[in-house]
Amino acid sequence: MPDLFDIGRKALRINWGLVLLICVTAAIGVGMQYSAADGAWDPWARRHLARFGIVLVVLFAVAVVDLRIWLRHAYTIYGLFLVILASVEFAGLVGMGARRWIDFGPVTLQPSELMKIGLVLALARYFHDISFDKVRLLPYLIVPLALVAAPCVLVLRQPDLGTALFLILIGGAMCFLAGVRLWIFGSVIAAAALAMPLVFRMLRPYQQERILTFLNPESDPHDAGYHIQQSKIAFGSGGVTGKGFLNGSQSHLDFLPERHTDFIFTMLAEEFGLAGSLALLFLYVLILVYGLAIGLRSRNHFGSLIAAGVTSMLFCYVFINVAMVLGLIPVVGVPLPLVSHGGTAMLAVMIGLGLIVCVNVHHDLTDLRTDAQGWQLRRRE
Repeated sequence: MPDLFDIGRKALRINWGLVLLICVTAAIGVGMQYSAADGAWDPWARRHLARFGIVLVVLFAVAVVDLRIWLRHAYTIYGLFLVILASVEFAGLVGMGARRWIDFGPVTLQPSELMKIGLVLALARYFHDISFDKVRLLPYLIVPLALVAAPCVLVLRQPDLGTALFLILIGGAMCFLAGVRLWIFGSVIAAAALAMPLVFRMLRPYQQERILTFLNPESDPHDAGYHIQQSKIAFGSGGVTGKGFLNGSQSHLDFLPERHTDFIFTMLAEEFGLAGSLALLFLYVLILVYGLAIGLRSRNHFGSLIAAGVTSMLFCYVFINVAMVLGLIPVVGVPLPLVSHGGTAMLAVMIGLGLIVCVNVHHDLTDLRTDAQGWQLRRRE
């Protein structure tokens, strides 16, 4: 039976400032989902609010779990998510031309979203277990490379190029945080640049079309370039202060597609202008600063890597979504955390935030190691 006194003690150590920022951001999400439905709670706002209430409980549950348990089961969690991801190949649901979801009865999950958390845990465990000197040697990068490559191959088969690139970014960020030499990153980037023409020819036609449309969206404004053209029009029409809540013309006249998911930031910019956009981005910056500060405060390497890795993941979510709707990168279908409609993405983000809070709760724990006698976790005297 759980030690209620210990759970209560850990609850008191939860960073409530971070939790408040999360709740405010999610509240903005509920408001934008309400607006996306033309001022109605259904079909998105009510569900978004209910999901957030459930995953907020998940965040607290993750936060009070002993950090030793996350260390112990990091590879198991990664393996479980990898198996679920692999099962999409033969038991997944097809939607929008891709097989990315799996039906678990009352809920439908997108395993590739959960895989992002599994990858952070596995890489944090691996880099925690080896010394800093070994991190800087090429042979010891084979395991991290395999940990990143396995889910990427499965995701590419769905196909989902955006998520595969997202996983590569998370892996790269974790390697950088662990201390991998910069010349290795430079070599990888140079090799990737040289391989671009070959990779482009290997892409599916619709993926090639997205890249070509990104380079010249005006070439086909009524078909391939429609999304980004309408997004730019909505951004410009919002001005500095916006047109007002529920008054976005591009959104509510159905010119802006996917306004409740991928292009939710565009709708916010149209209704609340540059001021509202910057306010939301400022909330994200505060959450990211909290994550980095908690990582720096942690007295154990595993906790530091977890906090920094999840923070990097959140940064990728925000940066890719905002850059995508502004036309700075191709459209890849990455949601805006806690604001876009989507259950699995919200679950993954809240589990990640729960891990950050968990690191803060256990920040004074040190020397997480394994030996023949089992797991040991000692407090600094």
